[in-house]
Amino acid sequence: MTVTLEVRDGVGTILLDRPPMNALDVAIQDRLRELAEEATRREDVRSVILYGGEKVFAAGADIKEMQAMDHTAMVLRSKGLQDAFTAVARIPKPVVAAVTGYALGGGCELALCADFRIAADNAKLGQPEILLGLIPGAGGTQRLARLIGPSRAKDLIFTGRMVKAEEALALGLVDRVVPAAEVHEQAHAWAAKLAKGPALALRAAKESIDAGLETDIDTGLTIERNWFSGLFATEDRERGMRSFVEEGPGKATFG
Repeated sequence: MTVTLEVRDGVGTILLDRPPMNALDVAIQDRLRELAEEATRREDVRSVILYGGEKVFAAGADIKEMQAMDHTAMVLRSKGLQDAFTAVARIPKPVVAAVTGYALGGGCELALCADFRIAADNAKLGQPEILLGLIPGAGGTQRLARLIGPSRAKDLIFTGRMVKAEEALALGLVDRVVPAAEVHEQAHAWAAKLAKGPALALRAAKESIDAGLETDIDTGLTIERNWFSGLFATEDRERGMRSFVEEGPGKATFG
C-alpha cells in the first residue's frame, strides 16, 4: 500500500510511501480517509503521527493525474480530497505531523490537519498552487488562515513561495524545529506521552477547541461546559482526582 497504519505503544503512525515525493493521487487520498477512520475507531490507537519518511513529507498533488481531469472530474476529486483531509483533521485523538523535506500544496495542507507540527531543520513548506493558476483545494485557504492569520496566509498563497523551517516556526506554521534525524523520534515521544493520558478528556479538549474556533464564543463556551460536566461521569476523572488527593498532582495513570 502507498499509505499504511503502524501501531506501537498506543501510537498509530500513518505513513505515506509513494517514492520519490509522496505525490498525493486519488488512491492516496482515499487510503488516507480509510486510515483516519480506522485510527478513530481503534482503541489501541490513542494518538497519531502523520509521516512521509526520512526524505520528504509530501510534495503536493499528482500534477500529471490532475492535468488529465476535466472540470466535472475535478469537482468530484476536490470533494473527495477535502473529505479525506477532514477525516484526518477530525481524528478525535492527538495528531502530530512529522515534517521532513518538502511539505508543499496538498502536503502542507495535510500537515495543517494535525494538532501539532514538528519540522526538520531542512523542511520547506508552502502553498504553490497559484503558480499553476489555481488555489489550494484541500483546506489550505481555510486551515492556514485560521492557524497563522489571514494576512500571513494570503502572503503564502498569493505568492506561492516556499518557507524554510525557521520562517515557518516564526509564522506559527510549525510548532517545533529539530534536526532532520530526530523528527520521527521527537514526534513519537510527543505522541507516546499523550497516548498515556485520559483519552476521553483529550478528545473533549480537541473537539472543544476545534469546534469553538468555528463558532461564536457563547456557543464555544456551551460546548466546553457540556464536555467539562460530562467528564465527571468518567472513570478517568475519578482516577485523576483520587490520585491528586492521595498522591499529589501529576501522578495519575490512565488506562
